[in-house]
Amino acid sequence: MPTRREQARVETTERILAAARTQLAEVGAAALSLRAVTREVGMVSSAVYRYFPSRDELLTALIIEAYDAVGEAAEAAEQADAGSTGLERWVSVWRAVRAWAREHPAQYALIYGSPVPGYAAPTDTLPAAGRVATVLVRIAADGAGAREDPGPAVRNAIVPEVLPDLDPALAPAAIAAFTQLFGTVGFELFGQYENVVADRDVFFEHVARTAGRACGL
Repeated sequence: MPTRREQARVETTERILAAARTQLAEVGAAALSLRAVTREVGMVSSAVYRYFPSRDELLTALIIEAYDAVGEAAEAAEQADAGSTGLERWVSVWRAVRAWAREHPAQYALIYGSPVPGYAAPTDTLPAAGRVATVLVRIAADGAGAREDPGPAVRNAIVPEVLPDLDPALAPAAIAAFTQLFGTVGFELFGQYENVVADRDVFFEHVARTAGRACGL
């Protein structure tokens, strides 16, 4: 059981992150200011720096938090449809990612939008960043359908260590699917489908199923 001091630290950290999420939605990641977050929380700068010594460390915490949140949504969707076909589980995960993104557009933009100038994400972010892909790779690896081999040139274009547990012939289709998922969601969120796609739900389902079938589902 956490001590009172530990619990107080957890609560203060969450207050800081909540204020940072608000600022993220208002001004975007590039303009995120630790000083402004400090004012919002009502703490002196020296106190906040004991939790997050720099803006970059605060950004890293927000990035990990966002990746974990969308990853949890993907995992929950897969578990909820555990008895369904591979394709249906795949589509359910896509829907969950899209639903999360529509509910948290600023956080989605932080992790899948334009890079923040001057910020380089540390390796601490990698486990959380891979959670959605891990779910989709697991579903694709379980698929029993026919998989088109793209040929050695395309297979060799993929770094082997990226998807070590996946058939090399399937890796290009899987990476293309990740690109389609996050690109389709991003295009919808950021307005690129205005006057282009009238029924976003129908189109999204089509893209999800097409990508799944390309992965042998």
